[in-house]
Amino acid sequence: MSFINERIEGHTAILTVNNPPANTWTADSLRELLTKVVKLNSNKEIYALVLTGEGEKFFSAGADLNEFADGDKHHAELMAEHFGQAFEALSGFRGVSIAAINGYAMGGGLEVAMACDLRIAESHAVMALPEASVGLLPCAGGTQNLTALVGEGWAKRMILCGERLDAAKALQLGLVEEVVPQGESLNAAIALAAKVAKQSPSSVKVCKQLIQAGRNMPRNQALPLERVRFVGLFHTEDQAEGVQAFLEKRPPQWKNR
Repeated sequence: MSFINERIEGHTAILTVNNPPANTWTADSLRELLTKVVKLNSNKEIYALVLTGEGEKFFSAGADLNEFADGDKHHAELMAEHFGQAFEALSGFRGVSIAAINGYAMGGGLEVAMACDLRIAESHAVMALPEASVGLLPCAGGTQNLTALVGEGWAKRMILCGERLDAAKALQLGLVEEVVPQGESLNAAIALAAKVAKQSPSSVKVCKQLIQAGRNMPRNQALPLERVRFVGLFHTEDQAEGVQAFLEKRPPQWKNR
C-alpha cells in the first residue's frame, strides 16, 4: 500500500500524503517519504518538490498516536529515527521544497512543513505542535526549526503553552511565506516551483546550502565561504550556459551538471 501519491509536472515533483482520515505519519509512510525524496534527489530533471495532503481538511495531523500506545521505549526510538531520517532527507533535498498546507498541520505535520524550504498555507489552515499535551515532544526538528522561523518566544508559546496559529498569524510571524484562499495552495506552490525551473539548478543547490549553513556558522566564516562556492560554480556547465544565454538574449537550457 502506498501512502504518498507522486506525480511529475515538468521539473516539479508533487507528493501528496494520502493516509486518511488525517494523513498521519506511520513507520511505513515515513519510510516511503524517505525513499521518494532520495530517489527524486538523484533525478537531475527534478528542480523542485511540492508536498501537500489529500483532502480539504488535513495537510497532516502528525504521528499516528497508535504507534505509541504500548509505551514501548524501543518502538519510540525506532519511530523517532524514522521521523528524523525522512524529514532530514527532505530538508537536504538539493532543489527547492515547498509545503502546500491545505488544512491542519499538527505535530509531525507541521514539522514536515518546516523541513521544506517554503510554506504556502490556505486561509483555513491551523498549525500547532501539541506533543506536550500528550506527554511527548516534537522530535523531528520542531524545537529547532520553529525557533529559527518564529523566534524563541513564539516557539515557547506554541510548544510549551500549546498555542495554535491560524494562517494569518503564521504569516505575520514568518512561519509561512504566503496565505491563499481555500483550495489554492497546491496551484500556488506549483506556480512558485515553476519559477525555480528558470533558475540554474546548480546555483540553487549551492545557494540553499549556504543559506542553511548560516544557521550554525558565524558570519565571518559564512561570507568567505560564499566566495569559495561562487568560484566553484565555474566548474559547472550551467554557469557557462547562463551567462551565454543572457548575452544571446535567449532562455537558458540548464544541464544540471
